[in-house]
Amino acid sequence: MIQDIYPKQLVNSYKKDPEMNAEALIVVHNQGKLLLRLDKNNGTINYPRLKDFENLEIHGIYLFEVSGENFFWADELNETTIPAMEGFSFYNMEQLREYYLEPKHYVFAAYTAIHLIDWYEANRFCGKCGAKNQLSHTERALVCPKCGHIRYPRINPAVIVGVKNGDKLLLTKYRTGFAHNALVAGFTEIGETMEETVQREVMEETGLHVKNIKYYKSQPWGIASDILLGFYCDVDGDDTITMDQNELKYAQWVSRQDIELQPLDYSLTNEMMKRFKDGLE
Repeated sequence: MIQDIYPKQLVNSYKKDPEMNAEALIVVHNQGKLLLRLDKNNGTINYPRLKDFENLEIHGIYLFEVSGENFFWADELNETTIPAMEGFSFYNMEQLREYYLEPKHYVFAAYTAIHLIDWYEANRFCGKCGAKNQLSHTERALVCPKCGHIRYPRINPAVIVGVKNGDKLLLTKYRTGFAHNALVAGFTEIGETMEETVQREVMEETGLHVKNIKYYKSQPWGIASDILLGFYCDVDGDDTITMDQNELKYAQWVSRQDIELQPLDYSLTNEMMKRFKDGLE
């Protein structure tokens, strides 16, 4: 999955005044796109470093570290304010998911950076009094200087559900967006347990009841600010599918041998489909 970067390791704890030296990796964001150097022939990805921004003063907000390399967000730069940099262009997250890129921990860093940057950009102002927020000096948080309200990064819990029917698995495809096979998925609502989310989402998307709900594994999915929790369960009773046509364009029971996996193994969804296809569930 996207977060499997061993022996590299993400260190996301807060650092007070980390050094931004010449080798620091600089993240430049513009409307969901990041400034990167992609070599499609060699399948490599690189970020600009501070030393690449000649004669340009960079104000960097510390994001995280990956095995000794510090990432900073240049929050004042975007596609219109940055000078041309040879070999670098802006790429969106869909383009990063078209094929495998190395080093993989740089791809995971992009997913995680987008999560934090989206949070920073969406919370520039206090949601209670409207004053402009400031960076905390003691933790990763935004603090309102007027009313004192503290805002922390938000993570959206969501479920991925592998619904089993004997030797068949329930596969779906979204009506818009991602074009490959998927599983039932959805966000947890107020007052729900994760298991209740599983039951509701399966019912809403396919009209099916489920039982024997079993937790499998989780995955951070920064490009949607999610934490995904994977569950397997069994269909309970009638297995007739009544598909939500507003959200899905496909929902079918598919035999193990006929399951078509996603082109990349980045997602929890794909791992769960592969696990069933291989007879491990």
